[in-house]
Amino acid sequence: MMTGRAGRYIKQPSGYLAFIPGTLPPDPSVNFDSELIRLLSEANRELGRLDGAAEILPNPDLFVAMYVKKEAVLSSQIEGTQASLVDVLEFGTEENIATLPEDVGEVINYVKAMNYGLNRLDTLPLSLRLIREIHAILLKNTRGGQRNPGEFRKTQNWIGPAGCNLKTATFVPPPVPEMTTAMGDLELFMHSESDLPILIKAGLAHCQFETIHPFLDGNGRIGRLLITFMLCQQEALNRPLLYLSYYFKKNRSQYYDWLMEVRNNGDWEGWLKFFLKGVIEVSKQAISTARKIIELQAKHKALVSQEANSPNALKLLDLLYIRPVLSISDVKEELGVSYPTASNLVNRFAELKLLKEKTGQQRNRAFNYTEYLEILNDNV
Repeated sequence: MMTGRAGRYIKQPSGYLAFIPGTLPPDPSVNFDSELIRLLSEANRELGRLDGAAEILPNPDLFVAMYVKKEAVLSSQIEGTQASLVDVLEFGTEENIATLPEDVGEVINYVKAMNYGLNRLDTLPLSLRLIREIHAILLKNTRGGQRNPGEFRKTQNWIGPAGCNLKTATFVPPPVPEMTTAMGDLELFMHSESDLPILIKAGLAHCQFETIHPFLDGNGRIGRLLITFMLCQQEALNRPLLYLSYYFKKNRSQYYDWLMEVRNNGDWEGWLKFFLKGVIEVSKQAISTARKIIELQAKHKALVSQEANSPNALKLLDLLYIRPVLSISDVKEELGVSYPTASNLVNRFAELKLLKEKTGQQRNRAFNYTEYLEILNDNV
């Protein structure tokens, strides 16, 4: 048996080593050295700026909805999906996941799971029950759909390269009985009243969840959602705009190395510094995105008012921030106009280079609001 600050490795009857995590908060407690204090202060400041930037948008809820989709794409890409943001926006109104391309269906499920969780936080605290409910939505009718959606695992799992086994795995999470206990302890920690800053608490909880690995599939995506859910529940964020998937994806090796540093050497402080750097980076990116959208809206509203001034043209411009990938039939239905009117509007927007035809077809043409998509696609 090897014991450390974060837990202990225990040899199992069949010969492999499984990690049994300790309880949170860490013991000894987190050492708030000068660097950690500085990073925490900067992260809190950037979170406050992010909340403020969202509020000055003409439609902050629309910005949140688009950002949720962007996060869903990034988080799913970490797990190997190939769907792009344009793919998701194109199929985003499709209700039957089973009819969608497999990768697109997984991303759309992620959006549904995230929105469900955020809505449920109004009536249900962040709990094991809610985590299971979100997991069931995440995996429904996807590649992981046969791996007990909505249920904690009843068998041992492991993490490592393809073809490895329990003895050759990079990491083996706790066996089922210890996993059940650890998840109960994590729930108590998330609910506990403590002096720990919420960003520190969220960073600790995310690492602990990934270490426990309570599901057969979907642990990474659920663990990343936990960060946002905790910040929103504690009102550290008024709107769910902080998502670390881009940062974790860009720094994938460091991310996994820091998780292992905690398990092997109890270096919670090193992990938390890495985590807070991510909060700072992605907050700044989201603020920049919000500003670019504000500038784009003002520029294009002036252009449409001058070159295609009509109530329907301005309505179409507003629609493009909800449906940046659409067809003439979509415009007809959404604006409540005739097909010829919708066609004329779309063609005029294409002449103004606001819309770009993406199919190259004469019939069933689809158009992209390219400049807006370029802003959203930054870092995807």
